[in-house]
Amino acid sequence: MQSQSKNPTKPNVIIVFIDDEGYGDVGVYGATGFQTPHIDKMASEGMRFTNFYAAQPVCSASRAGIMTGCYPNRVGINGALFPFHNTGLNSDEYTIAEMFKDQGYATACIGKWHLGWQKEFLPLQHGFDEFIGLPYSNDIWPYSSQTGERLPKDKGRGKLPDLPLIEGNKTISYITSFEDQDNLTTMYTEKSVEFINKNADKPFFLYLPHSMGHIPLGVSDKFKGKSEQGMYGDVMMEIDWSVREITKALKKNNIEDNTIVIFTSDNGPWLSFGNHAGSSGGLKEGKLSSWEGGQRVPFIIRYPNKIPAGTVCNKLGCAIDLLPTLAAMSKGKLSKNKIDGVDISSLFKGDFTSDPRETILYYYGKNNLNGVRKGNWKLILPHTYKSYQNDIGNDRKNGKRKNVVITEPQLFDMTRDPGEQYNVIATYPEKEKELMKVVEYARRELGDLNVGLAKGTGNRAAGHSNN
Repeated sequence: MQSQSKNPTKPNVIIVFIDDEGYGDVGVYGATGFQTPHIDKMASEGMRFTNFYAAQPVCSASRAGIMTGCYPNRVGINGALFPFHNTGLNSDEYTIAEMFKDQGYATACIGKWHLGWQKEFLPLQHGFDEFIGLPYSNDIWPYSSQTGERLPKDKGRGKLPDLPLIEGNKTISYITSFEDQDNLTTMYTEKSVEFINKNADKPFFLYLPHSMGHIPLGVSDKFKGKSEQGMYGDVMMEIDWSVREITKALKKNNIEDNTIVIFTSDNGPWLSFGNHAGSSGGLKEGKLSSWEGGQRVPFIIRYPNKIPAGTVCNKLGCAIDLLPTLAAMSKGKLSKNKIDGVDISSLFKGDFTSDPRETILYYYGKNNLNGVRKGNWKLILPHTYKSYQNDIGNDRKNGKRKNVVITEPQLFDMTRDPGEQYNVIATYPEKEKELMKVVEYARRELGDLNVGLAKGTGNRAAGHSNN
């Protein structure tokens, strides 16, 4: 059988996708109170982006973007799906896993899925050969995420079903305690290493969407109490260990040089959980908002001898770009479905004179366009959001956010003001006009409920289940 190392046109691909990790939660992005030496080593041996964005600042929508190469509202996925929803990822969408599978790759999803819990929506029906993990977030269970006790069955989250651990299409056990949560990161990592060892003689795609650091936080005894920051820091240290174990497996099988490893997050930190939340690294707000702290995330890619080591890219990138980019890098094909992602492989090669992605659309809610970015300029549009600048919780307790209404457009220069503190719209009216052209296109194509447009000409429906 031909060695992988002699078939570089079909690189293995691993995407490590962290939950609720903020822009400031990796050592090379300024993390304090804990260390991430193995992720930092990825950056020193690869490339780190400073302007990379999740598809949306919330769970299901963000994952729809990485799977389909589309803004999530194009494919009908908004917000976070719960067990009472009968929607999920439409089978007509062509996923990143199907793109790899059609090339003969072995494919696995190990971790949190969150694109529909019914069988027709689970990973095996969307291009993955293997799946083990949770169908949605680890706080979607009938237990208190503060105390761990079983909640009353007739009210609130107590009405939720037990949280299933699924292998393939079947439930194999349930997550019913904090101790069960503590095992998730290690279990996902061990299963990932098994998959790598099993498929070391052929190309593979491993999608590893960790449940952590979503609340309720869980960490194994290996790292409990090890960081200065507290439990969240412990969790990030175990995530770093997970990256180490995966790297060790690649080295053991002599396939490290033929493997693309990507590390990124689904959205910014859930700041209202205080010391059980991450850091936005000085960016404004966090998860569930269209400010930079909600969508700008860490992004590191390592591909030895192909991506220049120790480089920093300041150009725009988005999770929706991974499907077309990895298709180009592996000689894969795309479907006829219209997508929003672009091929950013020129940036991975170190060609920083190129600008493959010109704009970012900040959609959130049911289908609300809250802002747009073009180059180094960002326009915030009138909308209502919930701010964290009110009451922050601590030690598993959630704080309370307050409604903030933005009545007029605001313009920010991302070069000088990534914290979005200084509205310069009066100084640069020509930039407002330029960015409004992006807004007008987005509204025609995808709609904007902020101005009463439920959809545009390019929206597609989510999948629907009768179960």
